[in-house]
Amino acid sequence: MAVKPIPVRVNGSVVQPLVDAEKPLLWVLRDDLDLTGSKYGCGRAQCGACTVHVDGQPTRSCVTPIAAVADRDVQTIESVVETSLGQQVQRAWVSLNVPQCGYCQSGQIMAVVALLRAIPTPTDRDIDEALSGNICRCGMYPRIRKAVHEIAAGAFQ
Repeated sequence: MAVKPIPVRVNGSVVQPLVDAEKPLLWVLRDDLDLTGSKYGCGRAQCGACTVHVDGQPTRSCVTPIAAVADRDVQTIESVVETSLGQQVQRAWVSLNVPQCGYCQSGQIMAVVALLRAIPTPTDRDIDEALSGNICRCGMYPRIRKAVHEIAAGAFQ
């Protein structure tokens, strides 16, 4: 195990955690940088709970080695909710009671923010495709879809 500093921009700040290059980004964020908003769900990139943005794209941090994001921009749920769009999503989630248990919600929010940045007025199909890799064991998909449509319509600006 070769431990070395890996430079990465996380939430706008350059950090250089001293870690093994193969350590998953999720564990660097949670254990080394104390950013615990991204959750561990499956460890196989199948549930979406660990979703972060890498250069603006939704990325499963549980299977992404820290070396793969060296010198790249990583945005976590902690900073996305500070953006205007992130705040709109947060307001919609609260207003429409989107989360039930809430465990998957940071990943869901990260996927929705990426979707709305790419497609400001998504169709049901766009929403379903963008969220297809995010599992909600509580089945809140109809609420999530409604929230996305209302955000797109400007209800939470």
